[in-house]
Amino acid sequence: MEPHSPTPAEKTARPGRRALLRGSLATGAALTLPALGCAAPAQALRGRPRAEWGTQAGDVTSSSGLVWVRSDRPARMLVETSATESFRRVRRLSGPLIGPDTDFTGRLALHGLPAGERVHYRVTLEDPDDPRRTGEPVCGTFRTASDRRRDGVRFLWSGDLAGQGWGINPDRGGYPIFGEMRRLEPDFFLNSGDTIYADSPIEEKVKLPDGSWWRNVTTEEKAKVAETLAEFRGNFRYNLLDEQLRAFNARVPSVVQWDDHEVLNNWYPGEIHDDERYTVKDVDTLAARARRAFSEYQPVGTLPPEDEDGRVYRVVHRGPLLDVFVLDMRTYRNANSPGRQPDEARGILGETQLRWLKRELKRSRAVWKVIASDMPLGLVVPDGEGDFEAVAQGDPGAPLGRELQLAELLRYIKHERITGTVWFTTDVHYTSAQHYDPSRAAFADFAPFWEFVSGPLNAGGFPALKLDRTFGPDQVFVQAPEKANTPPGEGGQYFGQVDIDGDTGELTVRLREEGGAVLFTKVLEPGRVGQ
Repeated sequence: MEPHSPTPAEKTARPGRRALLRGSLATGAALTLPALGCAAPAQALRGRPRAEWGTQAGDVTSSSGLVWVRSDRPARMLVETSATESFRRVRRLSGPLIGPDTDFTGRLALHGLPAGERVHYRVTLEDPDDPRRTGEPVCGTFRTASDRRRDGVRFLWSGDLAGQGWGINPDRGGYPIFGEMRRLEPDFFLNSGDTIYADSPIEEKVKLPDGSWWRNVTTEEKAKVAETLAEFRGNFRYNLLDEQLRAFNARVPSVVQWDDHEVLNNWYPGEIHDDERYTVKDVDTLAARARRAFSEYQPVGTLPPEDEDGRVYRVVHRGPLLDVFVLDMRTYRNANSPGRQPDEARGILGETQLRWLKRELKRSRAVWKVIASDMPLGLVVPDGEGDFEAVAQGDPGAPLGRELQLAELLRYIKHERITGTVWFTTDVHYTSAQHYDPSRAAFADFAPFWEFVSGPLNAGGFPALKLDRTFGPDQVFVQAPEKANTPPGEGGQYFGQVDIDGDTGELTVRLREEGGAVLFTKVLEPGRVGQ
């Protein structure tokens, strides 16, 4: 299929819905971070708490959301919300005392918000010993999900940030892709994993194939692989040094999941790895530290008390048009293997998560059920010699290994007549669109569906992988670099855009490349199968 050229309508962001923050480019002085401006800033004085890492919001629904901040010292988190940017009338909320136990990060859940409205929020850090001593506030904004179908939805998705040694490069404005995404004014951003690369140190300079040098902003924690809790925390702080990302976070709420590089490449529970760069070989120990840092630094909502601590999988309700089902294909999987087991209960989701997903898909009344998968379904992702990392294992026959769990889920979706399921993922560092159809498949007891892949945000680009034919995929579009670990400055950086029309219910997917080009467009009609 020929690449799609953007129409005038696609080049124009939705007018009149919101004013944009203007973020300047990151520079070599990015380690000294200014606080984002607010309508009524307090005087910034020495010795008062500072929120140098900005603010962000996450898991926003029609009536709730979560606000995040980090202080440079112990402080109480105070949040004001308002319907206007001037903060003339505010609702004040007292948040938690934040200190070293959470690496000075704090989160506050907001409830009772108006549906389909813009919410402006202002976070102030207060000295716990003297409430009169407050730091300069940081501000953010988000739009709650509408409870009216006609308002429509726009979201973006991608993943893979600061991988393969390609970090914040001041020569190219840090992470410029976040400026591009912000200007599209999405309602939220689906971050599909590899939010950090804990196993990928950042060096000050990297020599490029043409002999020139790629420059990185560097920190102590990013000088080696992450093993301690402090090092994992430092990986999250590293990305927040980028001004483009902080401006994006202040304007666009996120729905975040994780994958392998939050811990270690291709990890699975119970693994004892042999990477010589590490002194800690027990992956479960590394994963526990990584999960704690992830929960501290990402705006992920509080789960029901009956759920296990630290659970990442969840559903985020975005009104009558959309539910987002966030999967965790990392925590509950079996060991990576050749994937030829004829009987596989644990698979890649685990039994409990699979039951949850079936139940929540059946309960959903949304027109579209987006399944946010941290790994692709039909792409063959190898793990060393003979083992496989994702669902597919290259055998085009009947389902085996982890494919058995996917077959069970797809069969359930068909027999329960659940419509509107679309899969979105990243992980493989290129962009593609696959249509799965039982008429082409070895396993035929499922309804046709689409899977869309996009990424990375700022990491090495990689060549396209082979397809596994078990579920009958047809790759209608793919764009990938020819060489492994292509630097971000040479292309291969992608994100996806999804628009759901409030009048027709049509879901339009656009695969985009850094620089603004729309590479591929697909329109899906609601309530139909076999599109």
